Amino acid sequence: MSSSKSDKLALGTVQFGLNYGISNDNGLVNKNQAKLILSQAFKSNINTLDTAAVYGVSERILGEIGINNFNVLTKLPPVPENQENIRKWAIDSIYSSMKKLNVSSIYALLLHNSVDILGEKGKVLNEVLQEFKHKGSIEKIGASIYDTAELDDIENSDIHFDIIQAPFNVFDRRLELSGWLSRLGNSDTEVHIRSVFLQGLLLLSSEARPKYFAKWEGHFKLWDDWLEDNDISSLKACLNFVKSYSNVDKIIVGVTNVKQLLEIISIFEDNDNKITPESLISNDQLLINPTNWLK
Repeated sequence: MSSSKSDKLALGTVQFGLNYGISNDNGLVNKNQAKLILSQAFKSNINTLDTAAVYGVSERILGEIGINNFNVLTKLPPVPENQENIRKWAIDSIYSSMKKLNVSSIYALLLHNSVDILGEKGKVLNEVLQEFKHKGSIEKIGASIYDTAELDDIENSDIHFDIIQAPFNVFDRRLELSGWLSRLGNSDTEVHIRSVFLQGLLLLSSEARPKYFAKWEGHFKLWDDWLEDNDISSLKACLNFVKSYSNVDKIIVGVTNVKQLLEIISIFEDNDNKITPESLISNDQLLINPTNWLK
């Protein structure tokens, strides 16, 4: 386990390749800004980068900047439905990511769609992943999940992952409430947390929230009132929540400039930790799962 300072942070790089995040007013991060962000991350003991083949040009930008100072996690795209030759597709996809990243090996390869590992096609896919791991081209393999039910399916398949990446934030606590957070924490599987800010939604003021979220106005009022009563920023509250869990190995945060990164790092160095109330928990999939949001 890493300490609860900034080395527990991992830098998400989806903004380097896509205009991503509901609260992102800055759009796509340009290459020069990305270089400055990576430089600051390295100086601040952040040693892990999170990217994916489906994050637009993110892998290519990282490869052009140079990422030898970092442990890089990338993700295999979801297997196309009509893909007959899974083995060739997987090998080609892995080498394509490595070529773009300009590396001969990567720290970790995650499945972007965990169900791809199940069934007959999953057997072939797993064989390929294990071969790359065996020859040292990939150090760790894992899966990015959207729902804890996926972990039940993975467990039943008898496939062991070194890393599980999952959403976890003040609204969405399924990972903890399902018991999986403690189970993973007690195993040799690394727990990487994403969606700490719920794609930036938790950082927006009430005026800035899109109309789609008006149906949860009462729930957001609980959040806004708690922040005001405790005189704490939404950014700090979101980070304090996730960093209070000792069995979380990495917390993935995305930024669009160095100032945002420094602000996050500063909060991580601070020991102040107000406990967020359980009344903020929501089980509504239309709210806590961004893939369900009406764009």
